[in-house]
Amino acid sequence: MDDTFEVLIVGGAIMGAAAAYFLTLDPAFKGRVAVIERDTTFAHSSTTLSAASLRQQFSIPENIRMSLFGLDFIKNARERFEADVDLAWHEGGYLILASEAGRPILEANHRIQQAEGADIALLDPERLQATFPWLNVEGIVAGAYGLTGEGWFDAHAFLAGMRASAKARGAVFITGEVVDITREGNRITGATLKDGRRFGCGALVNAAGPRGGRVAGMAGIALPVEGRKRCVFVVHCRTPLPRLPLLCDPSGFYIRPEGAYQICGAPPPEDQDPDADGDFEVDWSVFEEGIWPHLAHRIPAMEELKVVRAWAGHYEMNLLDHNAVIGPHPEVGNFYFMNGFSGHGLQQAPAAGRAIAEWISRGRSVSLDLDVFGYERILAGRPYAELNII
Repeated sequence: MDDTFEVLIVGGAIMGAAAAYFLTLDPAFKGRVAVIERDTTFAHSSTTLSAASLRQQFSIPENIRMSLFGLDFIKNARERFEADVDLAWHEGGYLILASEAGRPILEANHRIQQAEGADIALLDPERLQATFPWLNVEGIVAGAYGLTGEGWFDAHAFLAGMRASAKARGAVFITGEVVDITREGNRITGATLKDGRRFGCGALVNAAGPRGGRVAGMAGIALPVEGRKRCVFVVHCRTPLPRLPLLCDPSGFYIRPEGAYQICGAPPPEDQDPDADGDFEVDWSVFEEGIWPHLAHRIPAMEELKVVRAWAGHYEMNLLDHNAVIGPHPEVGNFYFMNGFSGHGLQQAPAAGRAIAEWISRGRSVSLDLDVFGYERILAGRPYAELNII
C-alpha cells in the first residue's frame, strides 16, 4: 500500500475538486483527503469543454436551490477562495422559448422557480419582440427570461481556483487512472491505479464525470451514467444582437455570446446518441443540419454567420432521469456518488461538494436536503425527472 487516506476522490475536475474543497474547509472533518485524476491537463474534461453557464430555470426545487448556492459561490469566489481570482461572471440571463405545445411545462416550471425565489419573468410574444428586436417570434407563445442570477463564466478559472484552494488547505492531488476498487463485503477499502500504485481509504467518492458508471462498476455497483458527445460551435454574426442571452429554442438549439462571437450547440437525435467512449471528433452535420436552419429562422441575422471553430466534449448523462445521483450507497455506506448531473454539473458543483463533505463528516446533508437525489431511486428504478434539460 502506497498510502492511506480517510477519503479518496476519483475524478479531479470540478466535482472532485469541490468535494475536496469543502472537506478541507469543514471543521468536523479531521482526516486526509486525496483526489485522483488521470488527465491533469483537463483537455477532455466535461468541466472545461462545457458552455460554462448557470441558470435557475429548472423544473424541480432541489435543482434550483443547488444552482442558487452555485450562483452565490461564483459571485463571491474571491472570498471563497481567499485569492484574487476572476471568474468573468457575466449576468446575461437565459431565455427559454416555448411553442404552444411547450407552454404548459414552461408555465409550470415558472411557478416553481418563483416559489424558490428565482428572478424569472414570463414574457409574451409582444414583450419578447420589444425586448429582443432581432428575434423572430413566429411559432413562439411565451419565453421565460432570467432577469438576474443567470449567465456564464470562466470554467477554467473556476476549476483552477477550486483545486488551488483545496490544495492550500491540505488536499493531496494524485495523477493517475483508477483501474480497480477494492471492496470487502459492504466496505470500500482502497483503489489501484494503472501504474500499480495502491491507496487505502476510509471512504471513496465517485466524481468521475462521464466515466462514473465505469468507476461504480469497479466496486460492483450498477450506475446508469454514460458519456454523450456534445459539439459546441463558435460562430460570428456580423449584425449586432444587443442583449443576446443564452437562448434556448423549441427546436433544441442554444446560443449565447462568447466575447466578440457566439457559441451554440444542440443534441443529436436520440437514436444517434450512443455512449461517447473516447470520441471527441466534431460532427459538423449537427451544425449544418440540426442547428443552422433553425438558428437562421429564429434569428434572421444569423443567415450570414461565419463558423469560426468547434470542439466536442462529453456530457455526463444519467439515463434514468437526467438528474444527479448524490450521497452514500445505502448498503456500501462508504461509497459516495457525485454523478449523473446531465449538463448542469458545473453550476451545481459547489452545492454537491458541500453535500458530500457533510455526508462524510456529519452523516447527512445539512445545508440542503438532497435525499431525492439518493441512489435508492436508482435501485428502485424510480425516476425523479428534470424536465428542463439543455
